[in-house]
Amino acid sequence: MTVSWEEVGWEELGPRVGRCRLPVWDCTAGLVVGDGAALMIDAGSSLREGARLGAEARWLLGGDRRVTHLALTHPHFDHVFGAASFAGVEVYGAVGVDMVLTGERAREELRADAVRYGLDASEAAAAADLLVRPRHHVSGEWTLDLGGGTQVLLANVGPGHTAHDLAVLVPGSPSSPEVVFCGDLVEESGEPQAGPDAVPAHWPAALDRLLDLGGEDAVYVPGHGAAVDAAFVRAQRDALAARFGVS
Repeated sequence: MTVSWEEVGWEELGPRVGRCRLPVWDCTAGLVVGDGAALMIDAGSSLREGARLGAEARWLLGGDRRVTHLALTHPHFDHVFGAASFAGVEVYGAVGVDMVLTGERAREELRADAVRYGLDASEAAAAADLLVRPRHHVSGEWTLDLGGGTQVLLANVGPGHTAHDLAVLVPGSPSSPEVVFCGDLVEESGEPQAGPDAVPAHWPAALDRLLDLGGEDAVYVPGHGAAVDAAFVRAQRDALAARFGVS
């Protein structure tokens, strides 16, 4: 890497993996760097924010290297509206998420949601017009080889926060823990948000799958807020189960 994570305002989570916390909604974006490819996890809340993420990734990667793969953890505006800024990348999402991102009604619902939460109306309209549909649909687990021994596992662990929740596991090593990007299945900076597209009856089970995926020693990266441990995820799982009356 040409510059350090800290030099561009990112948090290093392990060898070749880092994340940044974007302003306004404290939304996480992640980056995993291989020798031949690089995976961005979520794309920010606007085309401008996506362009910022792409530029920072280029500084980190060095030379003329760019992001080659993009994983969308779920179809909410603050995670997908920047995707069109990553031209030519291979885009991954949980199976069925493309249906949420297709058609005039879907674009209008996401645009209206973004404006309701404070995104500039012109920025919301531009991003909604350019919504990106994943080309690759993950129904179970999908391993990506980024080169140089760097692999990541994409896992369809939902439904929960939405009907289409994707997690990303970066395997650890003897000297570093696994890192699990959770999307909004886990939130640290506030109470988990259950909108009209949430599936509360299955959310605790989705968190059980996250814990099985990462294990007790993993670093869990919420969609919003600081990185947490397995105990935090388990406590949030139990709180959601009590909140929604499920086991």
